[in-house]
Amino acid sequence: MAQGPLMIIAAGGTGGHMFPAQALAEVMIRKGWRVRLSTDTRGARYAGGFPHLVEVQEVSSATFARGGIAAKLLAPFKILGGILGATWRMRREKPAIVVGFGGYPTIPAMGAAYLTGRPRMIHEQNGILGRVNKVFAKRVHAVACGTWPTVLPDGIEGIHTGNPVRAAVLDRAGAPYTPPGDWPMSIVVIGGSQGARILSDVVPAAIALLPEEMRAHLRVAQQARPEDQDRVIGAYYEIGVTSEVEPFFRDIPRRFSEAQLIISRSGASSVADISVIGRPSILVPYAAAAADHQTANAKGLVDANAAIRIPESKFTPEVVAEAIATVLTQPDAATQMSIAALNAGVPDATDKLVALVEELADAA
Repeated sequence: MAQGPLMIIAAGGTGGHMFPAQALAEVMIRKGWRVRLSTDTRGARYAGGFPHLVEVQEVSSATFARGGIAAKLLAPFKILGGILGATWRMRREKPAIVVGFGGYPTIPAMGAAYLTGRPRMIHEQNGILGRVNKVFAKRVHAVACGTWPTVLPDGIEGIHTGNPVRAAVLDRAGAPYTPPGDWPMSIVVIGGSQGARILSDVVPAAIALLPEEMRAHLRVAQQARPEDQDRVIGAYYEIGVTSEVEPFFRDIPRRFSEAQLIISRSGASSVADISVIGRPSILVPYAAAAADHQTANAKGLVDANAAIRIPESKFTPEVVAEAIATVLTQPDAATQMSIAALNAGVPDATDKLVALVEELADAA
């Protein structure tokens, strides 16, 4: 039986990089391609949602952003070792294309693709290129952009594909929106893999400031760090609000589709999920994000009047309570926000990315 062409996906160890990589892998497997995920140990932990036919290969890589002085001094040597190993394999296997999604673990595969002349492209999820993608932007055959516009280096033209979302999100695309009213209303609060603490500090306190008759209709699902979980549960219990508080929800697409309001960091994947499903949101850009890219990510939904953006410096219980009340007391406006979010989404982002992959592979 003839084997299909080989695609190597290189992605770093965060959901923002891994979810769009997973979406691409799902389609390419169905098209008969062989798919290998090149990542590090941390990234491999996110690989559980990938199709079982995807080979997961852990590579030697490192980051300059974490660890002590010794770790930072060793990082270049670990990265070089990873590139040399990947180059040896790539010369032998000759993949049809290598696609990088960002993060330090993508360096070995993308570096090897450059050295061996294999067709290669990167996909940037955020409105500002990440460090690694910035390095490779001038060394690849195409730069696909998930957020538009994306700030790119001089002389580089991006291709707007949108951010691919997982099949579970597409299954809920455009799900009918139930506007807020005198019935159970759901608020989903997610902080992503980083920076959720401020949401744990502020959101329960904000909901406590809402009128009692509104609180009586609320149910809240909130992601919180394990060390914050008990106090967040306690805060909701004290004000009589039904809540589910967990470090991670595996059914976010369902929860989004049933929500009247989403309060979220503006990571690229979260923004894409909110847009494709179509829900009003309050977005809180992570202030420590590199080059403030989460503010850029939120811009499309804010400009479309689909979201309220609150910077961390103004993210207080009083401001958040006012924003929540603004959405939940105006059902017509909330419905318009859901429609605007849907119009800002790119549900066929995966198809656009697949078409670009196949075009580059065929041109080789």
